[in-house]
Amino acid sequence: MKVEARIFFIVAIFAVFMAGVYWVWTALAATHGAEPVGIVALFLTGGLAFLAGSYMQFVARRIEPRPEDREDAEISDGAGELGFFSPGSYWPISMAATAALAALGLAFFHIWLLVIALVALLITIGGLVFEYHTGPSHD
Repeated sequence: MKVEARIFFIVAIFAVFMAGVYWVWTALAATHGAEPVGIVALFLTGGLAFLAGSYMQFVARRIEPRPEDREDAEISDGAGELGFFSPGSYWPISMAATAALAALGLAFFHIWLLVIALVALLITIGGLVFEYHTGPSHD
């Protein structure tokens, strides 16, 4: 994960640098001063990339180096089981539908619809998280 962290840090540095360039460029070109929306968007992009890179670096320190992180790794070192992936689930579709319902409630500012959608969204998030939880085994 060290490689991915470096990539995110490079993107963060680039976005913050470009925010500065954009700030100066729009301040010189416009008569009303710098354009604030693009500046804020670029700074937030850099912050989000830094956040993701920090998380990946944090995780990389706590796990064993993956084959991608080692210089002496062979292709066969990456073979084998990669983890459990759900063969199919309807929870993401229902979660997207309830998120869309929440967006509609927020767009039209219907508080009753927003409350219903947020409760349904919490239920669908719980369904997705606990989809494969079967409880304690009784052997």
